[in-house]
Amino acid sequence: MPADLILIAYDGSDNAKRAIDYAGRFLMTKRAIVVTAWEPMVRQAARMSGLSGVMQPEWVADDETEDVALTDAKAINEEGIRLAGEAGLEVEGHCAECTTAIWSAIVEKADDLDVDIIVTGTRGTTGLRSLLQSSVADHVLRHSHRPVLIVPPGK
Repeated sequence: MPADLILIAYDGSDNAKRAIDYAGRFLMTKRAIVVTAWEPMVRQAARMSGLSGVMQPEWVADDETEDVALTDAKAINEEGIRLAGEAGLEVEGHCAECTTAIWSAIVEKADDLDVDIIVTGTRGTTGLRSLLQSSVADHVLRHSHRPVLIVPPGK
């Protein structure tokens, strides 16, 4: 029985583009949602200043202007939608705001949309580097109760 709906995690990387290509080629469903997770700039700044040990200045986002991170996420998502369409998928896009971690935004969006499978690329790190830099794809696999197709990087 073919899946009704797939979620493709898309961040604009070559590995994410490869994941879209494989989803279009190998999954029977043609209905897909391309999801780009994003983190508001105020949270990024707070996280970075906390890592550096520097006091964070009081920063209040301007309600009149769109967050630059959301603007970037929308552009990246549009590219993913275009690529998925070219891969033969009937597609729509979503930008998912990240409140804790990128992987959790993807898993939560998959649950909200009740998708049948999550498709993601991976950086393909190995050895010590993979221990120091946890993979979003690995976390999605470990924390989602849905099937996950992880497409490794090409040669």
